[in-house]
Amino acid sequence: MKWLLLLGLVALSECIIHKVPLVRKKSLRRNLSEHGLLKDFLKKHNLNPASKYFPQAEAPTLIDQQPLENYLDMEYFGTIGIGTPAQDFTVIFDTGSSNLWVPSVYCSSLACTNHNRFNPQDSSTYQSTSGTVSITYGTGSMTGILGYDTVKVGGISDTNQIFGLSETEPGSFLYYAPFDGILGLAYPSISSSGATPVFDNIWNQGLVSQDLFSVYLSADDQSGSVVIFGGIDSSYYTGSLNWVPVSVEGYWQISVDRWGACVIIHIMEHWPGLGGESALTGSHQPAQLNVGLGESPVGPWGCLGPAISEGSQEFNETGRTWGFWGQGSRGKGHSHLQSPSWAGHLIPGRRPSL
Repeated sequence: MKWLLLLGLVALSECIIHKVPLVRKKSLRRNLSEHGLLKDFLKKHNLNPASKYFPQAEAPTLIDQQPLENYLDMEYFGTIGIGTPAQDFTVIFDTGSSNLWVPSVYCSSLACTNHNRFNPQDSSTYQSTSGTVSITYGTGSMTGILGYDTVKVGGISDTNQIFGLSETEPGSFLYYAPFDGILGLAYPSISSSGATPVFDNIWNQGLVSQDLFSVYLSADDQSGSVVIFGGIDSSYYTGSLNWVPVSVEGYWQISVDRWGACVIIHIMEHWPGLGGESALTGSHQPAQLNVGLGESPVGPWGCLGPAISEGSQEFNETGRTWGFWGQGSRGKGHSHLQSPSWAGHLIPGRRPSL
């Protein structure tokens, strides 16, 4: 069983680790807002980050569906290289999906025209396949072909890595996206077309000494954030390590027993390290509690509540209590997520949680 690490935090033994620097940029939400497109986008597309966790019976295409709205607020990005010589791409390291894909020269969609595009003919190590990939978003689809090549990630040369080369991309609003593609860090079970995720391929080749990755998000606006493959850097934390079992090996999902100081509930929370999953989602109980605490529906987050002060929000997992801190959080409110049979809860935040 794989485990999720909550930073709270004793150094592990020496191991080979590889760091990918992350750069903080303006989010897609902000770009859309500055161009006067956000209001119309939110009006046309129901913002429900929890939809991807619905049971299979309610979402037959669950494995291939990645709601594009999950990427609206991403601000941390890294650079990878694909091919020989390497062609560089800015990507989201997404704990909520498993595929690696980037725009290609075969894509003429508006969203591809101002982003880096991979050219197979410029890579001596590229291998074509007859496979295709299609990932459905809330506003359209990313479709493309599958190929193999060397992917360079933080000093690691990940050979024979399968990835998607987009031929079409969803909605013109991606024209304003600050990233080229997506590098998924979730489990192989949710990978579209059965493609092996990057980290799994790295581990299978013995390129890292431990089957884990970790994330550090700096409070600095521009630098200091990293994704670490193959271990944990003890210089980024103090205290002791606490490990939490992953309840479903698809998304990085854990079981939470209590939310707040007194009320007992059961939520299946999905904890992100970085990337497409920037939120906690759960069942309807916490959303109802938020209304009781004085929240009101307003703005793009759905509900606005009291400001989150230092250590004011808690949840309990297997006997441990964890707190949220207001410092560095993305917003001072909560999101009430609606669907025909589910409602959820969202607390956006930038403070490192994993």
